[in-house]
Amino acid sequence: MDVNLAVLIDGDNIPSAYVKEMMEEIAKYGNPTIKRIYGDWTNPKLSKWKKLLLENAITPIQQYAYTTGKNATDSAMIIDAMDILYSNKVSGFCIVSSDSDFTRLATRLREAGMNVIGIGERKTPNPFIVACDRFIYIEILKNQAEESSSESEDRRKSKKSDVDKITAKEIKLIAATISDVADDDGWAFLGDVGSLLQKKQPNFDSRNYGFQKLTPLIKSIKQFEVDQRENVKGRFKLIYVRNK
Repeated sequence: MDVNLAVLIDGDNIPSAYVKEMMEEIAKYGNPTIKRIYGDWTNPKLSKWKKLLLENAITPIQQYAYTTGKNATDSAMIIDAMDILYSNKVSGFCIVSSDSDFTRLATRLREAGMNVIGIGERKTPNPFIVACDRFIYIEILKNQAEESSSESEDRRKSKKSDVDKITAKEIKLIAATISDVADDDGWAFLGDVGSLLQKKQPNFDSRNYGFQKLTPLIKSIKQFEVDQRENVKGRFKLIYVRNK
């Protein structure tokens, strides 16, 4: 059964260029039944959003900036989120912002049993990231959009600089997670490893390191051993991993 999601976008804080890719990403996790974007639509800075809203069926919510230097959009989003929570119409939220002001909101929604997905730029403060169940960087979606376009091979190769290099810290995290869910022989089902990694570090995503899936990322690291096993219940093989 599809999970119904409320998508709340901070229009003052998020670039409009990759909204199509963003909505496609959100659809992987549920059905976005409520889609709202907040901002002062009298501000010319938000003009780029207007055409995209119609194309993606996103409802604009007008929020005037009552005081210079204060972000009224944050308050409007938070109030609406709580109204939606108590309406019992959704079982998850997607908060699209790079603003740490939504940290408490994400925490409160999770306390109420909601699944919370965050989407924002790499500059997003860590407290907001860890307050979500999953956090996705917009830069990942940007890279995917550019890779699927008809740009030259040389240009695609240059995009590799946009991804992070896997470091000893991430390798240690993966190794510890494998140990946490491994059987007596040290083998761990990759699906369980991926789920626990997400809980430990909500912004862990193989696409951050240039890999579409976790399996090729694990295979690229020499410290891990990978075993593909037959699946008697399905046509896809089961992937198990072990620390060498």
